[in-house]
Amino acid sequence: MTPIATARGAKWLAQAGLRPTRQRLSLAALLIGDGQNRHVTAESLYAAARAAGEKVSLATVYNTLRAFCDVGLMAEITVDGNKSHFDTRTDDHPHFYWEDDNRLSDAPADELRITGLPEAPEGTEIAHVNVVIRLKRV
Repeated sequence: MTPIATARGAKWLAQAGLRPTRQRLSLAALLIGDGQNRHVTAESLYAAARAAGEKVSLATVYNTLRAFCDVGLMAEITVDGNKSHFDTRTDDHPHFYWEDDNRLSDAPADELRITGLPEAPEGTEIAHVNVVIRLKRV
């Protein structure tokens, strides 16, 4: 990890009030160290961490991603009800899911039009709307 990537990761953790453990710092640096947004799975982040020489378990990666989501640093996007992707971009925006590659990417939000939503049941409110557009190659 570069010093800039590590510093960005430390700042990211600090703004959310997370203690900067060694594992959190290394994963944060991989996720946002270059200033770009990322869509990752726990498995892909684990592979990237191992490739970078980090000693981290897959369970630690899962737990760390959950902690990042819990404090609002990341958003979890579930595809097929059993596969979670994690996004460092936390504003509301749609996604493309590339079925052939099991990959998530941002879709152009300015082209999406939602003209109506069902009324929320009594005593509830709509907290968030996820739009995932599934793609397959032809």
